Amino acid sequence: MTSTTLDADAFLRALFDAALAAADPARCLAPFLPKPPKGRTVVVGGGKAAATMARAVEQAWPQDAPLSGLVVTRYGHAVPCQRIEVVEASHPVPDEPGMRGAAHMLELVQGLTPDDLVLCLVSGGGSALLALPAEGLTLADKQAVNQALLRSGANIAEMNCVRKHLSGIKGGRLALAAAPAPVVALLISDVPGDDPAVIASGPTVPDPTSFADARAVLAKYGIKPPPAVVAHLAAEKGETAKPGDPRLADVRNIMVAAPQMALEAAAQRARDFGVTPLILGDALEGEAREVAIVMAGISRQVRRHGQPLNPPCVLLSGGETTVTVRGNGRGGRNAEFLLGLAVALDGLAGVHALAADTDGIDGSEDNAGALLHPDSIARAAAAGVSAKAALANNDGYGFFQAADGLLMTGPTLTNVNDFRAVLVLP
Repeated sequence: MTSTTLDADAFLRALFDAALAAADPARCLAPFLPKPPKGRTVVVGGGKAAATMARAVEQAWPQDAPLSGLVVTRYGHAVPCQRIEVVEASHPVPDEPGMRGAAHMLELVQGLTPDDLVLCLVSGGGSALLALPAEGLTLADKQAVNQALLRSGANIAEMNCVRKHLSGIKGGRLALAAAPAPVVALLISDVPGDDPAVIASGPTVPDPTSFADARAVLAKYGIKPPPAVVAHLAAEKGETAKPGDPRLADVRNIMVAAPQMALEAAAQRARDFGVTPLILGDALEGEAREVAIVMAGISRQVRRHGQPLNPPCVLLSGGETTVTVRGNGRGGRNAEFLLGLAVALDGLAGVHALAADTDGIDGSEDNAGALLHPDSIARAAAAGVSAKAALANNDGYGFFQAADGLLMTGPTLTNVNDFRAVLVLP
């Protein structure tokens, strides 16, 4: 195979589509459903895939078995459901509908018995979508802290540590409210390491972190929260559920889809094309532009020395990079990664790449990510956009818009974090 016999765009998009299919709730959720209980089944949950997960439950659940509940998903990510109410709310900065939905969930799970069942559907994005402030805090307090965290460069585990300690529903509190009813949580992972306690800030999972840990995160990134948040974190009242809490004895957290599954599906699709895949990891973290420098170095080694693989090959990775915002441009972490890769490769022949968020939304933009080619810098330059200047301004969106490389999918209705594929041709 040579660079003239493979359509790089079609190849990369086929791999992304395979990754999405592997994480489709319609395909992966039903095998993990428990049997209907003697009593009622109440469905609750939140995340970017929550509505499609709810629909998958409805399609697989016996028609004669009681089923009701409510899930919260991002605006534009709802799908029609018959027995489970779907509420749309804001992400990544929480809003009033998300707060009301979270409060209603706590009401729905209270007063149940051991004969009932709480089925909790959890996916990435749930931290912002289930925004129920702890006692003494307001939604505005949570919004201010959330916006500061998003701009700080904090990783997802750090952000969710803070969010749990400002919440009335996260950090296992939803499961505590449901006791003595058994709880089965079905999770789609969007976090490095697939830690259930981090996915959507773990509403059904015991939390090993503390108020002191939350204060340390804010101090690490120089974040000065509103006075009410300072007071709340200092008072240390209402700690999250902890491992060993007997009220969580009848709680099961089950992973139904994860980034590794998506990468393996993409790897198999690459083999179908006759291209050798190499999965570098499903949990890569770090500054997006710095991860890009490493990927560029590996790509050069493949081109120059045939190591660790001979071309044609594709380097696959997942995880969640971070972006420390220094400029005022547009773009999420995938556009930032690809722009950093473009600068590092500087037009190296034979290297093409796709990076996208599997939920179809890169940060808060309307693109899933972008596609990079050897001529992307030249294309953008012809439109008056400098790659280095765009990177300094965190303007990956503007760069790839000028280079005609934006990847638009719309909401994919699943979420297993970021997907990166770097194709190296002979």
